[in-house]
Amino acid sequence: MMKLRIAAYAILVAAAMPACKKTTTEPTPDPQPASGTRLQLSLDSLYLYAKETYLWYNALPDYNTFNPRSYAGSDEFASLQAELYKITQYKINPETTKPYEYVENSSHAKYSFIEKGNAAQGIKGTVDLEGQGDDFGLGFTIVDNGLTDLLYVRLVEKGGPAATATITRGCQVTAINGVPAVVTASAVNAAMAGNTIQLTLKRPVTGETFTRTLTKSTYTNDPVYTYKTFTDGAKITGYINLARFSRLSNAQPSLDKAFAEFATKKVNNLVVDLRYNGGGYVSTFEYLANLIGPSSLNGKVMYKEIFNKLLREGNAPILKAIPYLDANNQQVVQNGKKLTYADVDYSEQGNTNYFSKKGSLGAISNVVFIVSGSTASASELAINSLKPYMNVVLVGSAPRTYGKPVGFFGIGIDKFTVYMSQFSSVNSNNEGDYFAGFERDISSTDDVTRDFGDPQENGLAKALAYISTGAMRTADDRIMVNGKVMNSSEITTQNVGAEGFNGMIEERRRLKQ
Repeated sequence: MMKLRIAAYAILVAAAMPACKKTTTEPTPDPQPASGTRLQLSLDSLYLYAKETYLWYNALPDYNTFNPRSYAGSDEFASLQAELYKITQYKINPETTKPYEYVENSSHAKYSFIEKGNAAQGIKGTVDLEGQGDDFGLGFTIVDNGLTDLLYVRLVEKGGPAATATITRGCQVTAINGVPAVVTASAVNAAMAGNTIQLTLKRPVTGETFTRTLTKSTYTNDPVYTYKTFTDGAKITGYINLARFSRLSNAQPSLDKAFAEFATKKVNNLVVDLRYNGGGYVSTFEYLANLIGPSSLNGKVMYKEIFNKLLREGNAPILKAIPYLDANNQQVVQNGKKLTYADVDYSEQGNTNYFSKKGSLGAISNVVFIVSGSTASASELAINSLKPYMNVVLVGSAPRTYGKPVGFFGIGIDKFTVYMSQFSSVNSNNEGDYFAGFERDISSTDDVTRDFGDPQENGLAKALAYISTGAMRTADDRIMVNGKVMNSSEITTQNVGAEGFNGMIEERRRLKQ
């Protein structure tokens, strides 16, 4: 408790620092006494952080009007979630006349969120992005063909129990724990809640039936689901499916291996499958973009991160309360001084990032991204950063991608980590307000009856057809359901299980010179 009070007091003192150090007359919240319950101090801290570091800080009312302690309830996590949601609903997007972070029929913000686990205290929060899993390692989709509901394996995490048991995407689940599968989200989730599960499945294409018993276990995940090469005359296409932008140390080995093979086979077109990729570490996106881009882009602007005015002009004293940590969650010390986020450079110039070629893949003619409504954040940043320089085409199972041109760095508050929108991203043409997402060029359907990398899977088939002919095929969105070819308009789908990470984390910061 004492440790928390000291931290909270530091935040409040920082917020009350003399105005003579400011170069503008930006309003700051009235300082409040560093007293109150543990939860009250956490609620104060969340508001005060937002008032200076939130991207749309200037839409927030003053402390007394907002009254952060009014959100205190019996559950700490729920109380902070409720307060964060309120914070995010003030700034209105003039294009929609609704808040930028509004989600219809939801009490959660579109971008900002809170996780259990305090990054500043070294508690791991975003497990998937660190490359660690602790589950069965698979997800499902329910397909309704108008007559019956069928259950398919949507994805299999590399390194997990399902992958070890040779289960693949596209397998149909016919029985769960020895009885015919009850194909409802509640029934499947209930079965997945146990430590073990027995599945009887039918393989795609061959129709082979087999049974596997899975036990939940910890594993190290490889975010590259698969990569392949396809040859059509002089057009050689590399295909890679990236599940998420996990920490670069986790993703780089498979990325390097894939692109080394692409270079060896003289790939001149590329299909990047990001249909389930909700983002992750910006450093990993940047590495991928440097693998894709030709060496002629070296030194050219890839993207910029734009922080709010207070941060850019050095008028956010609360940053002195956030320790600047290294990769091992230890506070960085420079010339005997313990560094904080106040020592970081938030200027536009200091946050402009440039291409620096990685790998040996030569120039390519087309980059086709397979996307969906779940393609977000760092995935969209990859699309946006390459658009000014390369022929980029989107094949999508939804009309638009998610729409998340903002990112954050984690802020530890008590035993939680807050990720609130703190910067926006733009490309070399200063284009970046894709809050509605990127519109697809070619429609497709997410063919969960086939594995990733199958050239007959609808999304990949559409991408390869474009590369082969240059034609934007918007018809033939079909999949084979239980032996019958069906148009996507004839079926409905529902993903079962927890969704993956959605966000853009920037942990690399340049220090002020």
